[in-house]
Amino acid sequence: MSTIDRIAALSYDEVPAGLAAEFGEAELDAKALHKAVAAALAEDLPEADVTSWATIPAEQVETADFVAREPGTVAGLGVAELVFRYVLGNDIDVRRPIADGQTVQQGDVLLSVTGPTALLLSAERTALNFACHLSGVATATAAWVTALEGTGARVRDTRKTIPGWRDLEKYAVRCGGGVNHRHSLSDMALVKDNHVIAAGGVVPAYELIRSRFPSVPVQVEVDSLEQLRELLEIGVESILLDNMEPTTLREAVAITAGRATLEASGGLTLDVAAEYGATGVDFLAVGALTHSAKVFDIGMDLRS
Repeated sequence: MSTIDRIAALSYDEVPAGLAAEFGEAELDAKALHKAVAAALAEDLPEADVTSWATIPAEQVETADFVAREPGTVAGLGVAELVFRYVLGNDIDVRRPIADGQTVQQGDVLLSVTGPTALLLSAERTALNFACHLSGVATATAAWVTALEGTGARVRDTRKTIPGWRDLEKYAVRCGGGVNHRHSLSDMALVKDNHVIAAGGVVPAYELIRSRFPSVPVQVEVDSLEQLRELLEIGVESILLDNMEPTTLREAVAITAGRATLEASGGLTLDVAAEYGATGVDFLAVGALTHSAKVFDIGMDLRS
């Protein structure tokens, strides 16, 4: 079977058992990862790799290293390995001296693959796309975790993710030491300003959710201390404080007095992380962890 035919015929059963177990331990859905990798390969390699397959003899074999070009925190190396195994087959040698979640320095070798040179180059970009983006998310998250040290607050992600990549991006947040917020609209209710307008107030919105979905966790967004007091009176346990300055957040923490979990949100940036974390809130909501993370620089080098 040709490489293209084999890739087109990929099924979930071809996820190596070791990788499937690794993904399970990381709370990643191996079937979803299979679909993501297969779709990425179908996009990048629909037919022949006309450059590599024309210029490199099929029997030529070399070792390629993924090398960090900068310091940071890595994620997605297992996904990168899956890309190589799908393109080159399982009869290859893959070594990963670095684990997801580890801090690395410029020049560190993250992953090494030995196999047909032409196919290594065919898999290169897809594997790097996964590893570079996810390591970028992990590195950005780790910077927030460092900035919040000693404040008692933790950084939490949002649903502002690339479509189809949410599980992977939230995994990368965990690799960086951050905390996941809800994964979907179904596993938690989050009452925002438009819900409040439609329902006629924060209290009616909360009560409507409680009446229809009594067991679902609920978080309610407020933009004033008056709304905060209303929610505390009816026992809301999780409140999102939107676009409040640090002085107002401190007042909100004092008013709440431990009766609810508090999360600050609204355009937070790394340079003010410590200031906002020191207000006493439990979490900072940072959509930029996933929607604006800088790609982490990894290169693939063939050994000379």
